[in-house]
Amino acid sequence: MMTPKGIKAMLDGGVKVRFAPSPTGRLHVGNLRTALMNWLFARHHGGQFLLRMDDTDTERSKMEYERGIVEDLKWLGVDWDDFARQSARNDRYDRATEILRNSGRLYPCYETPEELELKRKIQLGQGKPPVYDRAALDMTPEEQAALAQQGRKPHWRFKLLEEAVEWDDLGRGPVRFEAGHLSDPVLIREDGRPLYTLTSVVDDGEMFITHVMRGEDHVVNTAVQVQLFRALDFPVPSFAHMPLMVGADGKGLSKRVGSLGIGDLREAGIEGLALVAYLAHLGTPIAPDGSSDMADLIRHFDLSSFGRASPRYDTAELEALSTKVIHRLPFSQVQQRLQSSGIEDVDQTLWLAVRENIETLDDIRNWVKIANGDVERPVDLVDDDLAYLKTAADLLPEAPLDDTSWKTWTTALKEETGRKGKQLFMPLRLSLTGLSHGPDMGPLLPLIDRDRIVERLVG
Repeated sequence: MMTPKGIKAMLDGGVKVRFAPSPTGRLHVGNLRTALMNWLFARHHGGQFLLRMDDTDTERSKMEYERGIVEDLKWLGVDWDDFARQSARNDRYDRATEILRNSGRLYPCYETPEELELKRKIQLGQGKPPVYDRAALDMTPEEQAALAQQGRKPHWRFKLLEEAVEWDDLGRGPVRFEAGHLSDPVLIREDGRPLYTLTSVVDDGEMFITHVMRGEDHVVNTAVQVQLFRALDFPVPSFAHMPLMVGADGKGLSKRVGSLGIGDLREAGIEGLALVAYLAHLGTPIAPDGSSDMADLIRHFDLSSFGRASPRYDTAELEALSTKVIHRLPFSQVQQRLQSSGIEDVDQTLWLAVRENIETLDDIRNWVKIANGDVERPVDLVDDDLAYLKTAADLLPEAPLDDTSWKTWTTALKEETGRKGKQLFMPLRLSLTGLSHGPDMGPLLPLIDRDRIVERLVG
């Protein structure tokens, strides 16, 4: 199926990788990490990244999920050079099926799922690997016709060669599978639908994919697909199988996907750049500090830096990194986002004054209210504090207030009242912000109208 011209195009084209999600649900952190590793690898090497929808499961695949996957990737800044949809390529899978049948590598099998399960149990009971026994190869045409008369439809298996399969894995190192440990895989279901093992190989071969990077749960698939690539006359790509993520408790993530969806993280206020940086470094010795942008992540991406242990995904670590990213964002990168979220009355001065005191972008709403709205003064201020606040109102510098006003004001209050330290500053902060903590009051004070300050001081 691969022409000399096609092979030359593959070799001349450099690196080309793909991410092939099934649009049967939204993205979660597990498959996003796979997408990011492929994307960063491609961009680091100046190669191409293909987004390919594995939508052959017509019952579960939905366009709304496809749109959601595209939306999530765009939000994270992951772009693609080419797009494909497997449901539009059924003729190519039919062609591959024909080639395999003609070469004797694809054969029909009539066992029911119950019969296959019984065989499997018997083999396990005998201490043997549960490998298909190829009984279908011994059936005569008459026996096949008799089963067809009964209404049975065959599934089709790929006949593996009796040889070991080896490759040098970019994630695991040298890998070897003995032929006797592999079962002839089903490529075509009883209803005629091609399965992942076939469609993935046909697509990777015809789309000139040079590197396949995915989770280590696909290692056995790869052992089979290596033979399938060769049977269809495709060059075998390089493979990298990476350890699967586990939770902070060391347990698998699969049962908790609902809380790890990219849409859920976005709604929770996690910064897209933080999520990309966190997953891009998870499993490496590097702990991101929030200072890297996408260009940095691309430039420093190194597949060899990932260890063999299962990396632990910790939501608390991601949230902390997201906060660090927020604290570094210039106003130019948040202005449009704030406006799109309906957060008005935020300018660069306010942003720079309060950004290091918010955990998510939405938290700035409270500081907008503090600057421009009403603040409830704590009711537990003692009488001495109330008298002190009236004095503070009298000594407040005249408008316009600037970044020197806070120091001028507190210096005058110290000289007038003898207060210092917490006794001097805390009643002012509590009255003006309603909070016992927050940003430096120096740059914050001029953001509040002077009349509003006086009103908050005297109640």
